[in-house]
Amino acid sequence: MKRIAILGGGLAGVTAAYELARQSRDGAPIEATLFEASPRLGGIVETVREGGFVIECGPDGWVTEKPWARELAIELGLEGELIPSNDATRRTYILAGNTLEAIPDGLKMMVPTDLDALDRSPLFTESAKQAYRAEPTRAAELKAAAPDADESIASFVLRHFGPEVLETIAVPLLSGVLGGDVRTLSVRSVMAPFVAMEREHGSLILALQTRTPTQSSAIFTSLKTGSATLIDHMVATIPPHWIRRNTSIRAITRNGTGWTLHRSGTNAPPEDFDELMLCTPIDVTRALLAPHDRHAAALLEVEASSAVIIAFAFPDATQIPIPAGFGFLVPPQIPTAKSTNGHTTPAPSRLLAATFVDQKFPNRVPPGARLLRAFFGGTTAERMMGCNNDEIASVARLELARILGPLPEPQITVVRRWPRSLPQYAVGHLERMAALNARIAQLPGLYLLGNGYRGVGLPDLIRDSKAAARQATQTALQDN
Repeated sequence: MKRIAILGGGLAGVTAAYELARQSRDGAPIEATLFEASPRLGGIVETVREGGFVIECGPDGWVTEKPWARELAIELGLEGELIPSNDATRRTYILAGNTLEAIPDGLKMMVPTDLDALDRSPLFTESAKQAYRAEPTRAAELKAAAPDADESIASFVLRHFGPEVLETIAVPLLSGVLGGDVRTLSVRSVMAPFVAMEREHGSLILALQTRTPTQSSAIFTSLKTGSATLIDHMVATIPPHWIRRNTSIRAITRNGTGWTLHRSGTNAPPEDFDELMLCTPIDVTRALLAPHDRHAAALLEVEASSAVIIAFAFPDATQIPIPAGFGFLVPPQIPTAKSTNGHTTPAPSRLLAATFVDQKFPNRVPPGARLLRAFFGGTTAERMMGCNNDEIASVARLELARILGPLPEPQITVVRRWPRSLPQYAVGHLERMAALNARIAQLPGLYLLGNGYRGVGLPDLIRDSKAAARQATQTALQDN
């Protein structure tokens, strides 16, 4: 019987344990132990269900076009729970001065498919609109200028559309989604489809216009009872004796062909396993790995962004009038009113984004109610980590009120802190991961899973964890 240890009970670890349990029930000679340092499984995937509200404390769903989360939900018998985002009223806003301006229809990331809609938008100056119109005429030039090496998202966007598009759309979009800096984020890791478009067509606008229309589906998908339902249903299929909550591992050592785990703060004896899946946060993984391969550990020295999420549930939506749509993004620097010399002075923003939850997904609130989520990241989130919940909620309400108008007292407030939860895929990330994989291959029976490697979304983590579990099972079958 092959013994497999899984360190970390977030989505990656739970998915790996679930898949191994499935393979075990089918007769594979394996057993697993899932170690989680906290009392709760799921990591940042957490749903609070209270007073008829479904409040997501982390991801509120997933990108529909990535199939792995949907496939898992169906596998778990949750097909009837799947809900699409309300794309009929989908609209996202950018805070421009004191006004929420809608992102033009047909914009994919920062690339337009409808230049007429772009012309009607007050979000861009005539200069930016002209840069957009000129981009298709530069197709051959852009194709020839495409670099062989990785580059930043900022460099990529500047080459195609110029500085205004970068600051108006790209910066708030990537800050709001990833808490990242476009000047350091890798375009090949974060926007790989657009890099492929450039290589083939030169012009990104022409590339999107020549794509064959596919059957339309909602941009996002979730579950009626929240994303954590995936965790709940997977855990229900894992043998209870496989799961050890409140159990921290301080060190791992090699024991010939396998691994020995040493628990923290107890007199418990070390435990031996044949294979080891590290699903821990990237900082923890680096510390555990360093004694075995300092070069591999060095490849995991990556920046990571913290996040603070605050949800406010209100029983009466009429008291909080908001525009139709999914929410808004806030540029890191917001131009204030013009000074006497005619120039604007950028004012730093603390808020990254907000979601109008009751308008994004159905089944999230009782009839007539409203649910808002506010997001803080970067240095602001780091500073907020030391504040108590009331202080954080107060800051969030002030920031939302500055944009949406006065807010009444919420019925429910939920605050979550997620320190260093979003690894930043900096320029050269793919090359670093290739080098890391080569070194890990020299440590048989070791798997690295989580959001620091091959994608940060729920589907990416599910795909990788199931693949690793299947590989571990195959190794066990071969050894027998």
